[in-house]
Amino acid sequence: MFGKLSDLRVRGAKPREKVYKLSDGNMLELVIFPTGTKTWKLSYSINKKRKTISLGEYPVVGLGQAREKALAVKTLAGSGVDPVAHRQQAASDKERVKEASGRTLETVAREWVDRFGKDWAPGHANKTIRRMELYLFPLVGKKLITELTPVNLLGCAKPLQSAGKTETAYRLLRTVSQVLRYCIANGYGIDRDITADLRGALPSAKTSHLAALTKPDDIAALLKSIDQFSGKNESVKNCLRLAPHVFLRPGELRGIKKSWVNLEKKEIVIPAETMKTRVEHVVPLSAQASGIVSDALLGNDTEYLFPSPIDKTRAISNMALLVALRRMGYSNTEMTAHGFRAMASTNLEHLGFDIRTIELQLAHADTNGVRAAYKRDTSRLQMQQRATMMQQWSDWLERLDGQ
Repeated sequence: MFGKLSDLRVRGAKPREKVYKLSDGNMLELVIFPTGTKTWKLSYSINKKRKTISLGEYPVVGLGQAREKALAVKTLAGSGVDPVAHRQQAASDKERVKEASGRTLETVAREWVDRFGKDWAPGHANKTIRRMELYLFPLVGKKLITELTPVNLLGCAKPLQSAGKTETAYRLLRTVSQVLRYCIANGYGIDRDITADLRGALPSAKTSHLAALTKPDDIAALLKSIDQFSGKNESVKNCLRLAPHVFLRPGELRGIKKSWVNLEKKEIVIPAETMKTRVEHVVPLSAQASGIVSDALLGNDTEYLFPSPIDKTRAISNMALLVALRRMGYSNTEMTAHGFRAMASTNLEHLGFDIRTIELQLAHADTNGVRAAYKRDTSRLQMQQRATMMQQWSDWLERLDGQ
């Protein structure tokens, strides 16, 4: 194999007028240049092609080390891996890690949101960034991701927990975990998610449900309050009137575009990109809901069913319904804009409707992983049952309102 050369012969090799080589065997050679430079070269075969790779200069790389490098190259080539391509990839990885070592948490967090945020539910990207801007970036945003520690992150979460915002603290840490896993996948100089070290460091977050009115007498009073609502903005009143009949999420409700409405078919079709579940959603309209939608369309020359009174190119704000409920006298522990969903879900089940039909109309994600994996178009499942349910629900609301 190797062994034709000795340290003495390598050290004593003098430059000549022309380049010459000394062989150590098995295609390992020391190339001596007229300038006096001595370089180790190794020839090898890959895919029936002969190639040559440099193993470094002597005396930086001695005879023993040259043989070790040569053996490693031969082993790679023998397994079908081109040593030159392998070296280039290793250099590229090293450069990427070097570049990543200068990245701060804020830099990679914003990069992560930019890359994936376009596929999230509307508003989620803004909420995620805003949470980090408030509670993460001011404290550790300038820290290099390679220097970030669990203690640093706990220092961001603890003040939130002390302020009674434990759920926000957990959400913040979950976001950081996703950012760090993004860094790992992209070779940004870290190899583990350090948020795992914080398990048990914070007390469990208490689950709190958004306030909702679910008792018939309370619902009747709410409906009367909506009828009597005297706000100047007709968009807000019409949106409030429709909310009990369609029980959409507040963002989905206020953002309805006129082009999604089909009064002939008595339905609203909400595109997948607007839905939290990222699946197209069809809302059958009862006779009562169709009447409210018709009122909202009357004289409406904007894109939206419920346009903002300030900017006609936008829908009413995400706070509009909540502010209206507060003006009607409902506190945040009594009723929220999201509460119309709980109102419907609770009472529809009590009225005897199938839970699967209710879940489909609420546009809840399917929690059965196998079933969800094989389903594709769910927007029109059980449409007849859903349309019947929506009409009977509106009739029930109308009877309450008339009490």
